[in-house]
Amino acid sequence: MNDYKLLAHIAKEIDKLRSDQQTFLNGGGAKNFDEYRHVCGIIRGLTHAENFVKDLVQKMETSND
Repeated sequence: MNDYKLLAHIAKEIDKLRSDQQTFLNGGGAKNFDEYRHVCGIIRGLTHAENFVKDLVQKMETSND
């Protein structure tokens, strides 16, 4: 598996995890405000991780030009 495919797979998995957490919240899964805040933090962290991976791919593409 080349670097781009690996990073695309990682980004896809991160997106799936974030989507699962958003679905959990949208379905009223948080039992209280503390749990809601915790899940929001997870979503925020996954968003940062996905952005990091996407930035890395962009830098790799730029360096190959």
